[in-house]
Amino acid sequence: MASDKEPTVIKKYANRRLYHTGTSSYVTLEDLAGLVRKGEDFVVYDAKSGEDITRSVLAQIIFEEESKDGQNLLPITVLRQLIRFYGDSMQALVPRYLEFSMENLTQDQNKFREQMSKAFGTGAIDALQAQTRANMAMFTEAFRLFNPFAAAAAAKSRGEAPAQGESGELSDLKRELNEMRERLDRLAKDK
Repeated sequence: MASDKEPTVIKKYANRRLYHTGTSSYVTLEDLAGLVRKGEDFVVYDAKSGEDITRSVLAQIIFEEESKDGQNLLPITVLRQLIRFYGDSMQALVPRYLEFSMENLTQDQNKFREQMSKAFGTGAIDALQAQTRANMAMFTEAFRLFNPFAAAAAAKSRGEAPAQGESGELSDLKRELNEMRERLDRLAKDK
C-alpha cells in the first residue's frame, strides 16, 4: 500500500530484538505482521550497519506465518517455481508480475466484499460464518447421536439404572434408541 506518510522506522539490534522508533518500544515479528495487516508501512534497518533489511524481515514474517498450522498461503508448487526463477532469464520480470497480480487480487477481494455487502447487507460475511458454525454444530450433534458409547456414558453420568426385569445391556440399547428418537425429533423441529 502506497502512503504519503513516511514509513515507521524499525531497528534490529544484534540481540535480534526489533525496536519500533515511533512508539519507543520493542516489537515482535507478530507485531510487525499486525502493522502490515493494518496497512502501515515500515522499514527495518540493522542498528549497527544501517543496512535496510526490510525484505529479509518480511520474508521471515512470511516464513513464520507459513509455519503455523492451517496458515499455508503458498502451495509447494508455487514455492518451487519461485526458486526456479532465481538465476533464470525471467527473474527480472517476476517481481513486477507478482506485484501486478497481488494488486489485482486485492482489488478483486475488495470488490467481492463490496458486492457481498450490497447483496446481503454489511453483516453478510458474519451471517455466512454463523451459518457455517450452525451447520458444524448440527453435523457434530448428528455424529454424536450415532455414537453408542457417548449415549451410554451420558446415561451413566445421569445415574440412570436399567428397568427391572431387563438386562443392563438391553435396557441401555432401548434407552439409547429413545434418546436418538428424541434428538431426531428436536432436530426436525429446529429446521
